[in-house]
Amino acid sequence: MATAETMTATSVARLQLNGAETPPKSPVSETPQVTFDPAKHLQHTPPSKVYTMNELGYPNSRGVSHVGVSEPFPLFSEEAVEQMRKEVLSQEVKAKHEYSSDLAQSQLRGFAPDCAPFVYDAWKNPETLAIISKIAGVDLVPAMDFEIGHVNLSVTSDEEKARALAYVKEQAAAGVNWEDESPIVDWHTDSYPFVCVTMLSDCTDMVGGETALRKGDGEVAKVRGPQRGSAVILQGRYIEHQALRALGTTERISMVTSFRPRSAAIKDDTVLTTVRAVSNLNELYHQFAEYRFEMLEERCRNINRYMRDQKRANRAFDTRGVRDFIREQIEFLEHMEREIVPNELVKKGVIGDSHLISDHTKQELSRRRGAAAGEE
Repeated sequence: MATAETMTATSVARLQLNGAETPPKSPVSETPQVTFDPAKHLQHTPPSKVYTMNELGYPNSRGVSHVGVSEPFPLFSEEAVEQMRKEVLSQEVKAKHEYSSDLAQSQLRGFAPDCAPFVYDAWKNPETLAIISKIAGVDLVPAMDFEIGHVNLSVTSDEEKARALAYVKEQAAAGVNWEDESPIVDWHTDSYPFVCVTMLSDCTDMVGGETALRKGDGEVAKVRGPQRGSAVILQGRYIEHQALRALGTTERISMVTSFRPRSAAIKDDTVLTTVRAVSNLNELYHQFAEYRFEMLEERCRNINRYMRDQKRANRAFDTRGVRDFIREQIEFLEHMEREIVPNELVKKGVIGDSHLISDHTKQELSRRRGAAAGEE
């Protein structure tokens, strides 16, 4: 009787309001959250070579540092890469944070603060920032939280991989450069001064996958792609570049985190051209305005301190210097205003070519997009 009463009570508890019975829940063992530990998860070796802007055909004063691009270098351990992959490839991230544009077919953006605590902590950690800053030649911080851990995705099936390899052989026989016709991310300049590109895929059998850079003389140089867990640092705001297609693998997953100088005294040429159309504008605009106003606040405190010191030392008021400062801040604010385009004027997924520098690259991109449109 007691058994019958227990079964009846259990059955009643399993009934929903609509009378349907739901199966009893089986106990779920939650996987413990891995916390970023620089002692375990950073596996850094300095790059074998760092190319200056001058070596790439640009003046060293062009950007915020003399450094143009680094050779690939080990950055994260295998355990760190596995945890990053687990977070960025989750269904939640794909459902909430996937974007597509005329620049790149599949990108994951803005997910780190809410969905990827390991990724977020890895890029905010002081030891990680010290490594990135040393290679870049300037003290850097993540541009914004929204830009932490941006992911470029290229995933194919085994059948698609085989077809692509066969196509490449045909193109090679015809003397066609297949890489230039189908990049993962097309020619562009970045919105932010520096990027760190980290590979999350196994590149053992990968063919291609380099980063192409447009040099100052118009020639194209290629930097070999990083291996799994390794990274490349690029002053991408000032150098046109593209991520070339890779074969011999079913996936190419790279993580791109953007950086800006920590100091408010250094110029900030950040634009939102390549990110505005693939972002949550509420988050993007808020974070952009917030850090820029913080820069302005610090600059105003510094000029005020300078004026007080001059006054206490019985020096004449620096009329020209203060006027120059005011003009610079007006231009700083006008730049902000131009970048915060009204929401209704932003076309989702449409990047355009205003971010490009050379006419040659603009013409090449226009030709490729026109050809792609004609095939649809």
